Formats: sequence, C-alpha cells, structure tokens
Amino acid sequence: MINKIYKSAKEAVADIFDGATVMISGFGEAGSPIELIHALVDQGAKNLTIVSNNAGSGHVGLAALIENKQVRKIFCSFPRTAISVVFPELYRKGEIELELVPQGTLAERIRAAGAGIPAFFTQTSVNTPLAEGKDKRVFNDKTYVLEHAIEADFSFVKCSASDKYGNLIYNKTARNFGPIMCMAAKTTIVQAKNILDVGEIDPECVITPGIFVKRVVEITNPADESKLVEEKRRYPWN
Repeated sequence: MINKIYKSAKEAVADIFDGATVMISGFGEAGSPIELIHALVDQGAKNLTIVSNNAGSGHVGLAALIENKQVRKIFCSFPRTAISVVFPELYRKGEIELELVPQGTLAERIRAAGAGIPAFFTQTSVNTPLAEGKDKRVFNDKTYVLEHAIEADFSFVKCSASDKYGNLIYNKTARNFGPIMCMAAKTTIVQAKNILDVGEIDPECVITPGIFVKRVVEITNPADESKLVEEKRRYPWN
C-alpha cells in the first residue's frame, strides 16, 4: 500500500532547497495552491525559479513569495495585471528576472517536459522580440521558433479531491496547468480539498494518475485569494 498523505503543508514543503525550480498551478481560486505557497514562504528557501501563468496578486500567495525576496526568476505569461503590485516594482528595480512566454507556449513547454520531449518548434512569437536569439526553421514555407521544455524540481498543484495514492480530480480551470505540471516535476506536491478512500474516485474520472504525484495534503477550507486581495491582506498575516 502506498500512502502519499502528509500531515501538513509545512511538512510537505520542508525539503525544498535554495535554487530549486518550482511550478505553481493557477487560474484563480480553482487552481492556486495558496496554502502550499505560504508554507514555502515560512520555510524560507531562496533563489527560486518559479514557473507560473502569472506573477501573483496583491500581497498573498505567489506575490508574498516574491515580496519575501525568495524568487530569483519567473517564467510566466502574465507578469502584470490590474491587481499585481509586487512583481512590477521588483522588476523595475532589477531585483527579479523574467522570461515572458506566450500562454500556449508555456503550457506546451511544460507538457513537453512531462512527455520526455526536449524541445519543439512553434509559430508563436515569430517576428517578435520573444523570438530573438532563438533557433528558427522553415517547414512547408512557414517559419517556426524552437522552444525548449521546462522541467521542475517541484510542482505545487491544487485539486478538488485526491485518494491516498495521489489520483486526482480537479475543479474547472485548475485543469489548465495542474495536470501537466504534475507530469513535469521530479516531486509533485498537491493540496486537495478532500482526500477520499481508494475506490471512491471513479477511475474513468481520474485526470492525473497517482504515478505523477508524490505528496498530498488535505486543505479542507482553502483560502480565497481574490477575497484576501480585496481585503488588502498581506502574508505573513498582518
């Protein structure tokens, strides 16, 4: 019997080391593993490379990790939104690196890593600054840009339910990045709203098989990131 359940988020992130690459799933509350991120803030690992769809909102979650000066570089598609305040300020000061990646390309670079594909060609970013310095090839009279897969040491993923083997089902947009991030990391750490007994999840409904998951923490009442931002909360809690 393989039981992947950890007692707490603190225990699950304890071995994340300085300089690690960490993928963080997202698309709002459905997929943002805010409790795992806050546990990493408390743990204190530095010089991290983060792979995420965005660069955080307000002063909680990923934004709190960045504000705590634990992130050296971020790969993302949307580094600035109407409610992102931390990353833009640090970027202007030259205190954090950014690799801007179109959203579809970011997803495919992650998926490719999980599938064992080291690189691929895409038309996205052709004739834009994002293609500068990258290899290019012509196929059927069309120019393509070479993009490399992105692998990670750890992935933080949020799901709606898991069993103790780590078989996962998701809530809506959490499926956008969660499943591929599980595949692309050496160690996938999942926060689940519910942990079910083996057999309670219909095998036909499993999105991520447990083979891609190493650790699961039950967070029955996950924080609402949008509400925290609206209330102008700051982590560590003020």
